[in-house]
Amino acid sequence: MQFHPEKCRIPDEPNKPFIDSEEIWDYINNTKSTPDRVREIIQKSLDKNRLTMEETAVLINTTDPELVEEIKEGARELKRRIYGNRIVLFAPLYVGNHCINDCKYCGFRSSNKEQIRTTLTDEELIKNVEALEDDGQKRLILVYGEHPKYSAEYIAHTVNLTYATRKGNGSIRRVNINAAPLDVKGFRTVKEAGIGTYQIFQETYNINAYKKFHPAYTRKGDFNWRLTSMDRAQQAGIDDNGLGILFGLYDWRFEVLAMIRHTNHLEACFNVGPHTISFPRIKDASGLNIDREYMVDDETFLKIIAIFRLAVPYTGLILTARESPEFRHNAIQFGISQIDGGTNLQIGDYRYHHEDTENNTDKTENQNLHREQFKINDDRTLSDIIDELLDDNFIPSFCTACYRLGRTGEHFMEFSVPGFIKRYCTPNAILTLAEYLVDYANPTVAAKGWKCIENNFKNVDPKFLDELKNRIERIKNGERDLYF
Repeated sequence: MQFHPEKCRIPDEPNKPFIDSEEIWDYINNTKSTPDRVREIIQKSLDKNRLTMEETAVLINTTDPELVEEIKEGARELKRRIYGNRIVLFAPLYVGNHCINDCKYCGFRSSNKEQIRTTLTDEELIKNVEALEDDGQKRLILVYGEHPKYSAEYIAHTVNLTYATRKGNGSIRRVNINAAPLDVKGFRTVKEAGIGTYQIFQETYNINAYKKFHPAYTRKGDFNWRLTSMDRAQQAGIDDNGLGILFGLYDWRFEVLAMIRHTNHLEACFNVGPHTISFPRIKDASGLNIDREYMVDDETFLKIIAIFRLAVPYTGLILTARESPEFRHNAIQFGISQIDGGTNLQIGDYRYHHEDTENNTDKTENQNLHREQFKINDDRTLSDIIDELLDDNFIPSFCTACYRLGRTGEHFMEFSVPGFIKRYCTPNAILTLAEYLVDYANPTVAAKGWKCIENNFKNVDPKFLDELKNRIERIKNGERDLYF
C-alpha cells in the first residue's frame, strides 16, 4: 500500500489533526443553500463525481422540503445508476462481549454488572457458523468487545475457523471484522487470515462529545488512537476499511461533514476512501441512560442517507437491523447497498434459534438486553427479508467476487468508476441468488426468485448473458461458487 504522508496534513499547519472542528463548523455555518446550487451539486453527483466538503455542506443546510425531496430523488437515481437494483446481505456474529471500555451508550460497557459475559468456544463458534450456513448466509461480520482476550491472533484464529466450517453446500466466503483498533503489526496478523473489511466506528468525531461518552481511563478514551486506526490498517495492507458514526451522540450535521473529511483524508493518504460507511442510531441497551438531545428523527435520517449517497457515490452504505422493518423498507431506495438479515445479537443463539426453527418451536427467548449489545428492531428471518426484497424488485446478493479476485482498495475504484460494479455485480448477484434458491428457499421465495432472475436478464451486459445462463444451469446441476 503506497502511503503519501505529505498529503495527509494541512500544508500550512502540518501538525494539525485532519479532523478540525473549526473547519467543519465554518463550512456548516457559512455555506448557503440555494435551489440552483443544490441542483448543480446533485447533477455533479449523478455524473459520478465525489462531492467536496463545501458541496456536502450545501446539502446539509438544505431545509426546503421540495429541495430535500430532490436530494432524495437524486440519491435514488444515483443508486440505480451505480448499483443497479441489488442489495448485498450479511449477518453479524458476536464472538465475545468481554470489554474493558465503559462507553455510556453500550450494553457491553465494563461498569454494566447486569451484562452476561460470554466468549464462544471453538465448538460453539462452529455450531453457530453452521446454523448461519443452513440459513443460506455467505457473508459474516465477526464482532468482538475490546478486551485482551480478543487479540489480533485470536481474531485471526476465529476467522480461519469460520472459513474452514462448511456444512452441506454452505460456506462463508467473506468474513468482515468489527473489533478494536490494532497496531500495524496486529492489522497485518488479521489480514493474513484473509479478512474482507475491517470496520471501526469513530462513534462521534467531536472530541468533547467523544470524551463525554468514552472515559479517559479506558483504551477507547484515546480519541486520536481510534481516529488514526484506519491509517494503520492501510499501512498494514488492509485496503477495505469500514467507517461509522453513531447518531445521537452529537449534532448530525457535524458528524456527516466530519465523515466526509475522514474520507478525504484516506483518499489523500492512500488513494482510496472507505469501502463502507455505517450510520447506526442509538437504540435501547442494557442499563442505557443518556440524554436525548441529539437523537435523529426518521425524516432527518432519510435525508442523511441520501446526502451520504450523493457525497460518496462508490462507497457502500450499510443500514442494520437496529432499524425497524418499515424504516429499512423505506430507506433502502435512497442509497443503501448492504443490510443484515436474520440477525441475532445474543451470543451463541444462532445455533439454538436454528434448532427451534427446524423443530417448529418458538424462539428460545425474546431479546434479552443483558445478553446483547443493543436492541435490534428487525428480527425477521433471512428468508422473510429476501421475500420482501424480491417483492420490491431488488436482487438479494451474497456476492464476494471482487474481494476474492483482488478488486479491492485502489483496484476496486479502477473497476467501479467506469461502471464495472453494475457490469460484474448484477450477474454475480444473480448467481448467488440462484444458489440460495436451489439450496435454501421455500417454494414461495423460490418462485419469486426465479422470476426476479428472468426479469433482470435485461440488465445484464449482453457479453455476459449466455455464459450467465449457462452458469445458472450448472448451479442447478450441483456446482457452486461460480462468479465473474
